[in-house]
Amino acid sequence: MRNTSTFIYIVCTLLCALNSYSQDAVHNYGNIQIHDDGLVGFHMDVINNGAFNQNKGLVGFYSMDKALTISGGSNPIFYDFEVAVDNDLYIDNTVGISNNASFITGDIVTNRMVSEVNINFLNDSFYIGEGNTTKVDGYAAMSNKSEFTYPIGQFDKLRPLTIASESSNDYTKAAYYYEDPNTPSIIGTSFDTSLTENQFLSVSEYEFWHLEGSIPSKVTLTWDQDSNANLYGDFITDLKVVGWSIIDKVWVNLGNSNVEGDFNSGSITSEDFVPSDYEIITIGGNSDLLETVSNITLDNYYMTPNGDGINDYLEIEGIEGSPNNTLQIFNRYGRMVFSKKNYTNEFNGISNVNGVIAKNIGLPSGIYFYIITLNDLNIKHQGYLYLSTREEN
Repeated sequence: MRNTSTFIYIVCTLLCALNSYSQDAVHNYGNIQIHDDGLVGFHMDVINNGAFNQNKGLVGFYSMDKALTISGGSNPIFYDFEVAVDNDLYIDNTVGISNNASFITGDIVTNRMVSEVNINFLNDSFYIGEGNTTKVDGYAAMSNKSEFTYPIGQFDKLRPLTIASESSNDYTKAAYYYEDPNTPSIIGTSFDTSLTENQFLSVSEYEFWHLEGSIPSKVTLTWDQDSNANLYGDFITDLKVVGWSIIDKVWVNLGNSNVEGDFNSGSITSEDFVPSDYEIITIGGNSDLLETVSNITLDNYYMTPNGDGINDYLEIEGIEGSPNNTLQIFNRYGRMVFSKKNYTNEFNGISNVNGVIAKNIGLPSGIYFYIITLNDLNIKHQGYLYLSTREEN
């Protein structure tokens, strides 16, 4: 009995090879189905006006000398999807992925003016091979997932966005724009970076992301050297995720629950918010008013949290004069290990941040640094902390 998938692969390959001068595209008006380990390789455009959505094999697009396009009135769903198109693969109708997408060469390009046309990662699907020249230049989507990293960017920039939602999303989509939100070239409105919820907030004028989703989520954005992240604070911990409120028409601070890297490259994670409440999001930070605050001398500290009542807690002088404050503590690698708004001298060597060791686990002995922002006094200070922990830690 002939293997249907192998037969389709042979026919398509011969069709492309023999008719490359007489036909511009492969047209599907019927029902194509790739079974099991079947393989189909396309070397020219595909116009899909039939059923091409019940697949279990590999569909690949390959070209060394020209761009290829997927179009038509019916959306294909591929199980395994492979792209090796030097001059990029253009998608004019949504393509679903049910298992794996493999970026080999070239971008997958979607029309930024029609966000409903995208590459949609379904259920447990994933991707490999993403990079600066192998990504989705335009909109990527995901369905039925609570966490996902969109392999998006623009030009020769991979600028992924990660979403971690409180529950599974039926559908979300995202795109990255390397341009000034004050004068976006495609989105038909302006997002004035001087309109902020308070005078202490600054907003990037170099890039932004568009993200849609209805479930409360934390979002992680990335930056590189072209982001000029150093303009938004003295330390990377001054950076924040900010969003343009659809209702209030101002930029709003969406928080900073974690930050990693340095000013050349890194990532920042917001607090929980509903993405679709904000037209676009980007990276911001403290305005010049906070960057130029008065400097005062606060101590470096020595802690021995062993329960003897001496140096068991980090007690910062004058903290009672600014109940509206933020304390952040970092290890020598720059990883945040403790964060507390409205700090009241309760740190005793126990981390409250996931991914360090674990929450509620004593930190190892060593040198740490802290940043305390006293908002009521308009003061920000960095100091050092030596921690000599309990023997059992």
